[in-house]
Amino acid sequence: MAIQYMLEIQPFPSPNPFVRLFSVTYLSGELKVKGLLAEPKEPGLYEGFLYLRGGIKNVGMVRPARIAQFAAEGFIVFAPFYRGNRGGEGNEDFAGADREDAFTAFELLKAHPSVKKDRVHIFGFSRGGVMALLTGIHYEDAASIVTWGGVTDMVLTYVERKDLRRMMKRVIGGTPKTEPKEYEFRTPLYELEKLKAPVLIIHGELDGNVSIEHAKRLEKRLNSLGKYVDTWYFKNFTHYFPPARNREVVTDLCMWMKRQSCIMEASEGRANQ
Repeated sequence: MAIQYMLEIQPFPSPNPFVRLFSVTYLSGELKVKGLLAEPKEPGLYEGFLYLRGGIKNVGMVRPARIAQFAAEGFIVFAPFYRGNRGGEGNEDFAGADREDAFTAFELLKAHPSVKKDRVHIFGFSRGGVMALLTGIHYEDAASIVTWGGVTDMVLTYVERKDLRRMMKRVIGGTPKTEPKEYEFRTPLYELEKLKAPVLIIHGELDGNVSIEHAKRLEKRLNSLGKYVDTWYFKNFTHYFPPARNREVVTDLCMWMKRQSCIMEASEGRANQ
């Protein structure tokens, strides 16, 4: 598979007999970064799915079973580990320069020979919500964006998560008071005017890791700009959904993504008449 930026691809053990997994080394700027690629075994053209993980370092690391779960829904999925992880070069900086790892991963999916043209969706979980929105802002041709328990405001994260403050000060370079521009740079709420893709917000109202306020701020801002946004709020759920319900939501969100593609295709058809 000759794709620009891709340096190496190696088979990876798959937990699903209908999905192939590969460990990928790709070039993000001048850094060699690692990621995981999942493809349905059945030959064909598929929509792309950029999976942007949460956490930092080994916390929230990409799980092969999760990636295979989305591929089994009929997508070619790519999940970057972000720089500095699993043998990759560089260091994460919490939605700073490491956003380039997501941008280049989006390009990899667009160039994949089995991915439908202009049908790459973006999904972000937890910290990955910021990464997903930043990627969708950067690429107007994103098919859709889904944030699940997603961070949207980096200052709010600093205020709410006292346990993360030391890490954030070290990685970002200071506090929201001492480095306001760095926190603003990592907060996509200020750039949503540039967003073209439809957005789905999934959030548990009892989430103690990323409060529902993150989702509400994103929803309010998108509505004020006249952007397309759907919200699925779950009153009794935290940051992590019960396994059975989690599987149902995965299927539902994948159907939502494909529905957005159908809407795009119908709109393109009318434009060409």
